[in-house]
Amino acid sequence: MTTKQVRNKLEQLKGAKIQYIKLVKDTRVLIRNNIKDLAFHEQAREIVRIIGLKTQQQLQFHISDITSLALESVFLNEAYELQAEFVQRRNKTECDLNFVRDENKMNPLEASGLGAVDVASFALRVASWSMKFPKYRNTIILDEPFRYLSKDKQEKASEMIKKISEKLKIQFIIVTHEKALSESADKLFETEITGGVSKIT
Repeated sequence: MTTKQVRNKLEQLKGAKIQYIKLVKDTRVLIRNNIKDLAFHEQAREIVRIIGLKTQQQLQFHISDITSLALESVFLNEAYELQAEFVQRRNKTECDLNFVRDENKMNPLEASGLGAVDVASFALRVASWSMKFPKYRNTIILDEPFRYLSKDKQEKASEMIKKISEKLKIQFIIVTHEKALSESADKLFETEITGGVSKIT
């Protein structure tokens, strides 16, 4: 190789070295920034996890509290408690609902008659409404509720509705044929059909 060729080659190598040094510096800056971003993302993920956990605990308490109150009011000493348990399945959070009595956990549909499920379903609907924000209306309309509840517990169900109404400031409008279910009502309206026309008294 001639001196000129060696000099050209050297200049090329110097240029390549400068580029590699710059690339190394840029890569180090990128790595540092990525490490910072990763730390921020991990902190954010932890904050979201803690908030999610607290929200789940509040939901769990709220759902269980209202539903257990309803079940205890109607079934007294034989009542189940409803337990809401949040579990991870298929990368999603799901809520399992179980009846608990004497520390035994049971599927509601298998653990008791349909009357208890009827009461629990009503309470879950109320719990769901009470968590809405903002609340546009504080009125829930029930059409023939507790149809699977035995007649001897209908009066207790009426008392339970009154109790929840006062506690959560909800107005219930109930359409029913069961006289016992209207025992605790503030107002009663009877309807009858005469000649195809409904009349309210």
